[in-house]
Amino acid sequence: MSDNSYKKVALISGANKGIGFETARQLGKLGYVILLGSRDALKGEVAARQLRGEGIDARVVKLDVNRQSDIDAAMKCVEKDFGHLDVLVNNAGVMLEKGWTTNTTSETKLENLRATFEANLFAVVSLTTALLPMLKKAHAARIVNVSSILGSISMQATPGSPTYTTKLFAYNASKAALNMFTIHLAHELRKTKIKVNSAHPGWVKTDLGGSSAPMSAVDGAKTEVMLATLPEDGPTGGFFHMGEAIAW
Repeated sequence: MSDNSYKKVALISGANKGIGFETARQLGKLGYVILLGSRDALKGEVAARQLRGEGIDARVVKLDVNRQSDIDAAMKCVEKDFGHLDVLVNNAGVMLEKGWTTNTTSETKLENLRATFEANLFAVVSLTTALLPMLKKAHAARIVNVSSILGSISMQATPGSPTYTTKLFAYNASKAALNMFTIHLAHELRKTKIKVNSAHPGWVKTDLGGSSAPMSAVDGAKTEVMLATLPEDGPTGGFFHMGEAIAW
């Protein structure tokens, strides 16, 4: 395929609303073909139609990240329609704990811990490894794992840090594990043109972040978009918010 006919393609999980949708919009405005991953295909189509109304080439990919059959179908779709993938944004995730400062670690339900890790870690690993052959065929691919500052172990361990009292064991632990996946995969791919980074979008007004959050989805998407469009000399294996590194 010549450079003139090469289309940059971005797949974003959990992209029918919130930060994922805004990430899709911003990347679409930069000329990327958007594969809008949505667990509910009908809701995904509504979102894609809105983006197409803004002049963006947006297409729905039915993608429940907890279903291997959906992951396999997404990989085959990318392979058949494009033969490569330039950007993978692992945006889908869950927070099953309720309340920011009232949770007790020892009372965390094991089923909630397992469900959180299934969505926030294992599904990301499954989707990323399935799409890695397509990412390797891109000119220079970018993988963005949407983490959280709550996954910073150093901040969780430091009295007085901004997140010290926010002890959401299942969620925080899953994001810390996701950060380790970022570090390990970046190391594996360090001699390739693929960059892998974790993003902390910020505390954003979404279904997950709640109405009290100070940031809009527009601003929340900026870190993901920055990491998805890094130049050749950009970082890999890092953890960032708005261009600033976050301590692991």
